[in-house]
Amino acid sequence: MYNEITSNKRRSVILILIFMAVITAIGYFISYYYNDSSLVIFAFIISLGMALFGYYQGDKVALSTTGAHEIQKQDNPYVYRMVENLCITAGTPCPKVYIINDPAMNAFATGRDPQHASIALTTGIIEKLTNEELEGVIAHELSHIRNYDIRLMTLVIVLVGTISIIANMFFRGFGRRSSDDNKSGGGILAIIGLVLIILSPIIANLIKLAVSRRREYLADASGALLTRYPEGLAKALEKIATENQPLQRASDATAHLFIASPFAEKKHSLKNLFSTHPPIADRIAKLRNMGK
Repeated sequence: MYNEITSNKRRSVILILIFMAVITAIGYFISYYYNDSSLVIFAFIISLGMALFGYYQGDKVALSTTGAHEIQKQDNPYVYRMVENLCITAGTPCPKVYIINDPAMNAFATGRDPQHASIALTTGIIEKLTNEELEGVIAHELSHIRNYDIRLMTLVIVLVGTISIIANMFFRGFGRRSSDDNKSGGGILAIIGLVLIILSPIIANLIKLAVSRRREYLADASGALLTRYPEGLAKALEKIATENQPLQRASDATAHLFIASPFAEKKHSLKNLFSTHPPIADRIAKLRNMGK
């Protein structure tokens, strides 16, 4: 676990550096085309600002996107006490607790560290799971918090989204510019912009796959060790897979945060190969092997 925490902290720094390098590189192409070196500095400032925003405010973006609202103990004592009890067992600070008014069964955790973390649960998952099953889900999300998965996965939302937006602006801007004048570099830079806009969604999915799939297996195992009852989480995942109900406010930007895909999964679909989550059947099998 300690090795994973160290690795996640290191990968968060690497992700920020890659993001800043890409934005600065785009700024370089723009400055070259317009012959204005100040644009490179401007791009660097934007990349630094968005990196800091992602670090400190990325969790708020995730919670707002999903329509989650914070609750206190008196609002839902059952859920709040369950989170508190598991935090005492894990020896971690209690995160803020949020509820998403949605009949679908799902949950996620977000934040930058255990001291600044939040856990969100849908009304569907609270109503439809038994006590032991819901404990398994919450323990899974607390494991993401303990392992610092939340920092890496939250940063992805803002940083990857920013790269996609800037790549799109870059392509559009140079497309108009090259039609206004006939500079020799305009066509090349427009092609670069086209390549960026095509590759951005692919890169985004690859990053999400890299930070999500392996971490789901690890959080399953860590959560099962926390509750000492792997079958609770296994049954919860079974119910989620059987119902297969999408979230009303599902988003590609935040999909990798959830315990299961917020979209309705079709069996044997090619799209499943690019899902941010490993197959639920495999996760259930691994959990049940833990109990043997």
